Amino acid sequence: MSQNWAICVGIDRYDNLQPLQYAKHDAEALRDFFEKEAGFEKVYFFAEEAPPIPADFGEPLRAMPSGNTLRRFLRIRFEQPFLKPSDNFWFFFAGHGRRERDRDYLMPIDADPGNVEETAIAVSYVTERLRRCGARNVILLLDACRNDGARDGQGIGADRQAGVVAVSSCSPSERSYEIADLEHGAFTYALLEGLRLQGESNCATVEKLDQHLRYRVPELCGKYQKPKQTPYTVAEPIEKQHLILLPARAKASDLGPLRLDALQAETNGDFETAEQLWWRIIAVSPTDAQAHDAIKRIALKQPAAPAAGGARTAKLPTRLSRRQALAAAGAVSLAAGALIAAPSVRRQLNRPVLRTMSFDVVTVDERGARVSSEKSTAAGFTETLGPGTGIEMVAVPGGSFTMGSPDNEPLRRRVEGPQHHVTLAPFFIGAAPVTQAQWSAVVLAHPRAVGRNLDPSPAFFRGVDLPVETITWNQAEELCLRLTEISGRGYRLPTEAEWEYACRAGTAGPFHFGPTITPGLANYCGTGGAVCGDSNGKSIATDVYDGVTYRSGAYDQGPGGICRGTTTRAGTFPPNRFGLYDMHGNVWEYCLDVWSDDYADVPLDGSANQEGSQGDQRVLRGGSWSHNPAICRSAYRDAIDPTVTGWQGRVGLRVVCTV
Repeated sequence: MSQNWAICVGIDRYDNLQPLQYAKHDAEALRDFFEKEAGFEKVYFFAEEAPPIPADFGEPLRAMPSGNTLRRFLRIRFEQPFLKPSDNFWFFFAGHGRRERDRDYLMPIDADPGNVEETAIAVSYVTERLRRCGARNVILLLDACRNDGARDGQGIGADRQAGVVAVSSCSPSERSYEIADLEHGAFTYALLEGLRLQGESNCATVEKLDQHLRYRVPELCGKYQKPKQTPYTVAEPIEKQHLILLPARAKASDLGPLRLDALQAETNGDFETAEQLWWRIIAVSPTDAQAHDAIKRIALKQPAAPAAGGARTAKLPTRLSRRQALAAAGAVSLAAGALIAAPSVRRQLNRPVLRTMSFDVVTVDERGARVSSEKSTAAGFTETLGPGTGIEMVAVPGGSFTMGSPDNEPLRRRVEGPQHHVTLAPFFIGAAPVTQAQWSAVVLAHPRAVGRNLDPSPAFFRGVDLPVETITWNQAEELCLRLTEISGRGYRLPTEAEWEYACRAGTAGPFHFGPTITPGLANYCGTGGAVCGDSNGKSIATDVYDGVTYRSGAYDQGPGGICRGTTTRAGTFPPNRFGLYDMHGNVWEYCLDVWSDDYADVPLDGSANQEGSQGDQRVLRGGSWSHNPAICRSAYRDAIDPTVTGWQGRVGLRVVCTV
């Protein structure tokens, strides 16, 4: 069974910096959670007037969080490994942080803001020392920067900490805030909430905790009239997003990505990593037969230490004879062979190699002025379709969100409610709508129809990097079926809940950019009216769409814009926080769901609604280049018959992969 050890540091009264109110309280609260609720084996607590820390030998150590004390403790305690690779070590810091000469620093109680490099503690040094403990998993929780910030306006969080999970309380361009009504920092309050959640809405994995913090912290800051604060999580390597932080709170549904990581590690010959991942699965599900079989199988593959005379013997489970282990491994091999023959399992084992992508995320105020531009990261892979052609797929973490729009959202429609809570499993989604080059590559690679024929070049606006459009829902479904057969992975259209969850990316307003939108952020009709442009040689410009009159080309208090009259290539405009482009405007995107007039009776698990109210009509999302900005909102939804293409040049698709 894995152990959890931790260090908690909280500093209120600085010698040379503005005092804080609740940093020590935050550290105390997290210490108490670790010790009393999560059952951690050991928690070291550093704060003003904290009791001395017992030493393994010699005199107890003072717990005053000065630079010398913290450095000495990190140097001496972590000189030799004392934990197993399957264990976790947590480090929580509440106090001031600084960004100095392109490095992140934590400010101890006696730090000199005029001499940061010598008196503060580099986060990279903390990471290097913690990794010496022997645990393969180190989790940094940094509620730093606070409301003092750095002189250049940047907080910590920009550094990449190799081999660890680093969760910063705010993005590097923001500050971190304390909330008097809560007697906590906003980050730590939300962190404790998330760690205490149980059931399907738990935050037992890194990606689920990250999703909770990205939603909850801005919500708290908005409620208590604080400026925006967005937590920032970086997992290195990216597979650590699937790390089970608190096995006691995890559910069986949280284990799917971890199983795939374990299988991939074993396939790549990284037996040590694979074994640790399987033990983590056993910590959540002690009777998991697949995990126990895998442990036995790996034991036979790993070489043991040399025996007498230089011979090497196989490493075997302590309770099994060699004959029993071989028999068990043989049974597992036969079962695995049978499973691999099944297409659905073949797709599971064909897990793509993920990479990390970095990008800038833009936020605007109610008038469309940019208020921040922050760095974000996402995991993803490329589905190769041929030389120079592939579909970029982005990993969307599982989590919960509120679907639909509130009653007070400008130009809201009844079909966007009632708002309801949806919980989704992780999935991969296209970073952008499918392009004409990608569509043609799929059709040429798989010319035989699965269910219907496809035109390899159906678009009205021609350009290999432009979205494919003027296609039917049935044709979009056919492309997904062919892509599945080509790749060996499961491809389909997104469900309506998946689409909105991916579009919002942790936000709750009309657009993922903020309360309004500008022509520099998306491709839509900003010149007035509901719809602009022509279709099949005839003008379809109108002020009325679906019974609603739209006269202004601006949304709410935002600026007016332009009508480009054509589609634009992916990457023209900034992505959202998941790394997804063109979720607002450009082309409408098909969803799996059958249309319903409202959300009164829809699935709450992110699956497609198949009990529609309008025959076989399918859901459209996102708006297009020719539609009013209000029609391009996150919550706006429309319907279309699956056999028609819609207006010329306006309807395309984005794919989801169920690896």
